[in-house]
Amino acid sequence: MSMDGAGDMIELRHEGMRIGGEQVFTDAVIEVRYPFTNEVVGTVPAGDASHARRAFKIAAGYKPTLSRYERAQILTRAGELIGQKRDWLAKWLVLELGICHQHAIYETKRAQDVFGFAAQMAMVDDGQIFSCDLTHNGKERKIYTKREPVRAISAITPFNHPLNMVAHKIAPSVATNNCMVCKPTELTPLTAIALADILYEAGLPPEMFQIVTGWPKDIGEEMMVNEHIDIITFTGGVPVGKLIASKAGYKRVALELGGNDPLIVLNDLDDADLDKAATIAVAGATGNSGQRCTAVKRILVQESIADRFVPLVLEKARALKHGDPMDPKTQLGCVIHEQAAELFEQRVFEAEKQGAKILYHPGRQGALLPPIVVDHVPHGSDLVMEETFGPIVPIVRVPDDDAEVMRISNATPFGLSSGVCTNDLNRAIAYINGLDVGTCNIWEQPGYRIEMSPFGGIKDSGNGVKEGVQEAMKFFTNVKTYSLPWPGA
Repeated sequence: MSMDGAGDMIELRHEGMRIGGEQVFTDAVIEVRYPFTNEVVGTVPAGDASHARRAFKIAAGYKPTLSRYERAQILTRAGELIGQKRDWLAKWLVLELGICHQHAIYETKRAQDVFGFAAQMAMVDDGQIFSCDLTHNGKERKIYTKREPVRAISAITPFNHPLNMVAHKIAPSVATNNCMVCKPTELTPLTAIALADILYEAGLPPEMFQIVTGWPKDIGEEMMVNEHIDIITFTGGVPVGKLIASKAGYKRVALELGGNDPLIVLNDLDDADLDKAATIAVAGATGNSGQRCTAVKRILVQESIADRFVPLVLEKARALKHGDPMDPKTQLGCVIHEQAAELFEQRVFEAEKQGAKILYHPGRQGALLPPIVVDHVPHGSDLVMEETFGPIVPIVRVPDDDAEVMRISNATPFGLSSGVCTNDLNRAIAYINGLDVGTCNIWEQPGYRIEMSPFGGIKDSGNGVKEGVQEAMKFFTNVKTYSLPWPGA
C-alpha cells in the first residue's frame, strides 16, 4: 500500500494486545488512520472489559523481584533501544498522529530522557531516617521509611504524545517495581504496543507492563473500577478526568487534564526582545501541531507594544513550512483528524464575527491546518476560553495594567502552565506569584520542562498531583515506616 509523500511502501500493522506475555487478538478490530491521507495504516483489537480484567488479575498476582540494579539496567536498555529504533518509531508517530517528522524525532528524544532519568532514580535509595532522641520523651531508637509498590496501576493515555505520555507512566512504574496495565487511546495505540515490545526486549517481565485496547464504551469502565487497581493515572480531557474521579472512589488518582496556557508579553521589551518573544509564541503555539496540553493557546500582549509585536508573530508564522508530515523539511503537520481541524477553524471564524482579525490563513486541507494567526481576539471568545488543541496563533490585546492582565489570564477554568516575557525581575516575580497555574516559565514556552521536574496543574487542569519521573515514583509507592532500637541514637 503506498502513501502520499511516504516515498516507500508502508506495511499495515495488525497488532494484538499484550496480556501476560501473549499477543491477544479479537474478531472485531479498531482501524488506525494516517491523518494526512485518512488511509488505514494498522489495526488493534476491539477489546472489552474481560481483557482488562484478565490483565489486572495477572498484574495483581505477580510480585516483581527486580533489584534496583536490574530495574536500572532494563530502563537504560529501553532508552538505548528507542534511540536505535528512532527512525522507525518516528515514522509510526507520523503515520499514527500526523505530526511532522521533525516533531516525531523530538518526541523520541524526550522518551529516551524519561527512561534515562528513571534508571538513575531507581538507583537512589528513597528511604528516610529519623532519630528518636529529639524529643522530651526521647528514646534510643531510629525510625526508617521504605517505599513499596502497589498491587496494580491502571494507565489511560491520550493521543497527542503516543510515545512520551506512555513513557511517563511506565518508566516510573518499572523504577518502583510496579505492575501496570495501560489502555492507550484508540486513536494512536500502535506506539504504546511498540514500546511494550521494546521493554520486553530490554528484559522487563511481561506481567509488569500489559497493553489492552478497545473502544472506551467497552473497556473504559473496567480501567477505572477493577478491584485490583490501587492507582489510576490518566492524561486526557477534562470530562473523562472528572468521570474517573467520580468512579474511582477510594483509589488514588492522578489526573493530568487540559490546559489553556498563556504566553504573556509585557511592555518593557525592546524590538530585539519582542522578536525573541514572537519566536517563543509561534513555536509554542505550533509544536506538535498545537496538540499539547501546555501549548501556547493564548498570546496576551500589552496594548502599548502590540502593534510592534504582531507583525513579528505574523512573519514567523508565514515562514513555517506546513504540509506533508513525512517530508523532513515540514515544520508543521496535521492535527489528529479532519473533524478536529474543522472545529478549530470554526472557532477562528466565530472569533472573527466577534471582532477578531484573521491575519494569516492559507486554507485548511482535511486534517492539515496551517498556523492561523488571529489578532484582536476577544478574551471571552471560545477560541481562547476553550482548549483549542491545534496550531492556531491567537493574539489577545490586554491593558498595560499587570493586575488586569493576571485577572484575564486567570479567567479560564484551566490552570496548567504559563510563559511570561519580561526583563523586569519584580514583574516576573509578581506573575509567578499571581498566576493560578502549576508552572510559570519566564522567557520560555509554558510547556518547558525536563522529564524529571514536577509537572501538573490545578483547577480543571488536574487534581494537583504532579507527574515527572521523581513525583510519579513517589505517587506509585506506599511509604512504610519501621523502627529499631538504636543505642547511642
